[in-house]
Amino acid sequence: MSRTALFTTTVLAGAVLFGLFGGEFGTFDWLELRRQEREEREAIERLTAEVDSLRRFARRLETDRKLVEQIARENFGMIRQGEFLYRIETDSLDEE
Repeated sequence: MSRTALFTTTVLAGAVLFGLFGGEFGTFDWLELRRQEREEREAIERLTAEVDSLRRFARRLETDRKLVEQIARENFGMIRQGEFLYRIETDSLDEE
């Protein structure tokens, strides 16, 4: 192998290695950034779906009187006039 061929091969091998590992924008860094971008896009899709669901729920709260009554009864123990509210407490002796 001549010196020119050896030099050319060494330079090409160095260029390939620098492309893979070298600098701030190496191939492996680029692949890592692509993976992070994919993860962030998936997170955005999940959050978008959650926001849409919360908007639908907020719209229902504004328009659905039965839902508001159900939440008031379950979470706040509210009752209508003439109804009785029974709360069953657990006995502290039963918890063992």
